[in-house]
Amino acid sequence: MKTPGQLIGHCFISISVSVAFLVVGTAVAQQPHTLTGDIRFHKGFHSNILNNDRDVVVYLPPGYEANKAKHYAVFYLHDGQNLFDGATSFIPGQEWRVDETAQRLIAAGKIEPLIIVGIYNAGRERINEYTLAADAKYKGGKADLYGRMLVEELKPFIDSHYRTKRDAQHTGLGGSSLGGLVSIYLALKYPTVFGRAAVVSPSVWFSDKQIVYYVEALGKKPKVRIWMDIGTKEGGTAEEALQTVSDARLLKETLIKQGWRLGKDLEYFEAEGAVHNEAAWAARVEPILTFLFPRKM
Repeated sequence: MKTPGQLIGHCFISISVSVAFLVVGTAVAQQPHTLTGDIRFHKGFHSNILNNDRDVVVYLPPGYEANKAKHYAVFYLHDGQNLFDGATSFIPGQEWRVDETAQRLIAAGKIEPLIIVGIYNAGRERINEYTLAADAKYKGGKADLYGRMLVEELKPFIDSHYRTKRDAQHTGLGGSSLGGLVSIYLALKYPTVFGRAAVVSPSVWFSDKQIVYYVEALGKKPKVRIWMDIGTKEGGTAEEALQTVSDARLLKETLIKQGWRLGKDLEYFEAEGAVHNEAAWAARVEPILTFLFPRKM
C-alpha cells in the first residue's frame, strides 16, 4: 500500500515537498550541530556511474588514531544527513543519534568498534536510487546503478582512506524506509560485498512488492545477516499502518522460507506504537548495532 504521508517526510519530491525542502533548508541553518566522536567529512563525492555528487560523512570509533595497526568493520548507512547531526537532518533537530549510540556501546564493550559511513541521499534522485523497480505512480528503479556506485566507487574510496576490514563478513549496509528497501536488495545482490543488512521500516509496498518477488526468486541463500523491523503505527491511517506491518511480516516470512533463521541470521522486531520518522529509528539503533556487530568474546 502506498502511503504518501510517509513519502513526504522522506525526500520524495513533488511541488509540495520542494516547498518543504525550502522551509527545512532555512530551519537547518538555525539548528546546533550534534556530532559526537571523531567525524570526518568528504564533501561532494563524485560518482561517474550516477553522474552526480553527494556528501559522505564518516564516524571513526574511539582509539582509531591511537592504534595504527588495527582495522575495523564498516557499516554503510543511507540518508547520511539524518544519522549524526540534527543540523543537517531532514526534520531539523531530529536525527538517528548513531554517533552517540555507537560511542556508548563501543565504550561499554557491547559492540565491536566499527567505522560508520553516512551516505547522503541525492535529493531529487533519492527515489530513483533507492528503488529496484519502477512504481506506477512514483517511478524510480535505478537501485542497480546506485549499487554499482557503492560497490565500484564508494567502498574502494573508503577502503583506501581508512583502515577497514574489507570482506563481506565485516561490511554492513542499512537504511530506513526506501533506504531499508535498497539495503536488503543490494545486500542480497552483492552478498560477497555486504554480509550484514539493517532493513529498517522497509517500504515493502513499493512497485507492487517487487522486493518480495526478488527474495522468492533467490537461488542459493546468500550468507547475509539481516535485522528487520517495523513500527506498528507507520501510516497515515490505521488501515495503512496495519498494511505496513502486514507487508513487513510477509517479507520476513519470505526470508524464512528461503532459509533465514529467526534469532540466528535474522532478527525481526515490531516497535509497538512507533511511527515512520527519525526519532523512532533512533530508538532502534542500539539493538540494530548489537545484533549486526556484536562484540566478539
